[in-house]
Amino acid sequence: MKLSDFVVNDAIIVNLATTEKQEAIEQMIDKLIAAKAADKKLRSELVKSIMEREKHGSTGFGKGVAVPHVKHEKIKKMAAGIAISSAGVEFAALDKKPVHSIVLLLSPKDKPDEHLQAMENIFTNLQQDTFRRFLRQAATVEEVIELLHDADAQQLAG
Repeated sequence: MKLSDFVVNDAIIVNLATTEKQEAIEQMIDKLIAAKAADKKLRSELVKSIMEREKHGSTGFGKGVAVPHVKHEKIKKMAAGIAISSAGVEFAALDKKPVHSIVLLLSPKDKPDEHLQAMENIFTNLQQDTFRRFLRQAATVEEVIELLHDADAQQLAG
């Protein structure tokens, strides 16, 4: 599974306008809804589910990255949004540092294998210093998309 299989280009934010976790998640959900990756009737439910998940343990795993995610029965197709924050978002990350790159994943509840494959792909890329650095420095949606395609090409070559 490639990043381009589930990252929604129209749900990429390169200048996230908040430093608050819930606002960041709300803005990302709004972008996914605007891109038709989720129904707007699910907005509050998705935000609530993600925030509940965060209470059980932050998805900010350090190195300036967070991967909030939710499995929901009304999500039919896996979809992810990406947000980049130059100021940083307080995510209660494991290393106690602000998060600058967020990948928010929505998954169908009845496809746990796909969810795991997507999470593995996201984490594999985010563990790479070069990928994280280029993602954080991306100034345009096009630069993020190009980075995702490069990562997919490397995965296929590797």
